[in-house]
Amino acid sequence: MSEPVDNKAHIRHELDLTSAKWILAGAEGIAPEDCMEYTSVPHTDGNTYWAMRHGGTTLVFTQTEWDAFLAGVRDGQFNLPD
Repeated sequence: MSEPVDNKAHIRHELDLTSAKWILAGAEGIAPEDCMEYTSVPHTDGNTYWAMRHGGTTLVFTQTEWDAFLAGVRDGQFNLPD
């Protein structure tokens, strides 16, 4: 299996996440510490990126990737089995 490629490495260090307004993505019955947080981050390249964090790990998405992620959430692709 090949190693994952970090295609945001060239801009990740340029994103100012210190002043970001993080939004807790919680659900009923889930403790806040078990939930993800997300924020939008404008960049000097004219694009807005989306960041999602949990437990010290921050993932960065382009708008297209974020839209695809949200579509998957709405479609139930990330639901836990009953």
